[in-house]
Amino acid sequence: MPLRIVLVRHGLSSFNLEHRIQGRNDLSTLTPEGTTQARLTGEALAGVAVAAAYSSPLSRARDTALTLLQAQGQGLEPLLDDDLLEIDLEPWSGLLRRELANHDPEGERRWRECPETLELRRADGTPFRPLPELMEQADRFVLRLLEGHGSSLAPASPTQGTETVLVVAHNAILRCLLLRLLGLPATGFRRLRLDNASVSVLNLVQPAGAPLEVQIESLNGTSHLGTPLPPRGKGARMLLVRHGETDWNRQGRFQGQIDIPLNANGRAQAEAARTFLSELPLQRAYTSAMARPRQTAEAILAAHPGVPLVTTNGLLEIGHGLWEGRLESEIAEGWPQLLADWKRTPHTVQMPEGENIQQVWDRSLATWQTIASSLEPDETALVVAHDAVNKTILCALLGLLPKDIWAVKQGNGGVTAIDYPHGADGVAVVACMNLTSHLGGVLDRTAAGAL
Repeated sequence: MPLRIVLVRHGLSSFNLEHRIQGRNDLSTLTPEGTTQARLTGEALAGVAVAAAYSSPLSRARDTALTLLQAQGQGLEPLLDDDLLEIDLEPWSGLLRRELANHDPEGERRWRECPETLELRRADGTPFRPLPELMEQADRFVLRLLEGHGSSLAPASPTQGTETVLVVAHNAILRCLLLRLLGLPATGFRRLRLDNASVSVLNLVQPAGAPLEVQIESLNGTSHLGTPLPPRGKGARMLLVRHGETDWNRQGRFQGQIDIPLNANGRAQAEAARTFLSELPLQRAYTSAMARPRQTAEAILAAHPGVPLVTTNGLLEIGHGLWEGRLESEIAEGWPQLLADWKRTPHTVQMPEGENIQQVWDRSLATWQTIASSLEPDETALVVAHDAVNKTILCALLGLLPKDIWAVKQGNGGVTAIDYPHGADGVAVVACMNLTSHLGGVLDRTAAGAL
């Protein structure tokens, strides 16, 4: 993808530490720990060439950007942009979170349950809706960003690299930027999580005459701060992992339901995932019945003896039918239009003698929901499956549709965490997605393969 956007939330601030509501005021400052987090983030991004850096002008974000860029060592200065300011919560700013329920119980409930409906009043009595206003602010920033870097949105050529821009801002505005880029409404706000100094990566491209294509490469990575995954809150957690690499991934062959085992690199990826997750508690584990996810799950569970592994056909990879075992070039010869449709409108494609995305969506989501419903609030389950299966699950959890499966990336051995703070029937939170730092660096460099 020619244009890469790296989103970083500011480091731990004084109000974060005190559990105060920050909003748009500039009373909160970066703590010593927050400064360390910013430095570590810069060091983690040292190998990524950044063309431009943008920051909120609020001190906690600006100081994060300055420290990060100094540690990154490329001599950049952040461009301060008012459209990266945090959400305006003027009447609440400075309140302890525990005080808010007494100060404004109905507002506090709306902020937790349906923040897009929250209405507040400014000091002069003017009513306003913070989240819809912030979505409009995100629109403005995204449009200007794309205008400024529009020449990078054409599909990559063999001589063209990827242009990277860095955006350092705040929790709520970064979530709105993600929603805006994915074409999602403000109702998806609570489905996302962004921790202090976390790194999220998006890839953008716009083929000639076609709509902008946006892909989340990773979300809320914190391993550079010394914590493999964001800390879990209340409720059950599910860890979704894609299997390690196979020879067919490396060659770019469509695997589907042909049972190809891991190659040597795939086994190394599975072992790296085992080390990455070794200190985290696991009570249950599930996998597709195929060899490549089963081998990956078994490698991870070597660090968790006694955890039973359950196999299920509901997590099988998409059936590609007559495409299975073929290279993309071979498919292009036999089914040129169908392959083009698969790349642009995957939800319209019925694989020859195989499945369609809706069928995979239905069985994957049913299996995922059955597992989620079976978990106790203090349990964590490992689920190891395939590219298309994982993408359908994540699209559903984010509020996307079957047509959007290319909007999320799943690298071989990548780790995703989903939390259920309100139970299996409540809104799930994507705590992090497609983390591959255990495989070498902030960016996902696993084999692209074929879906």
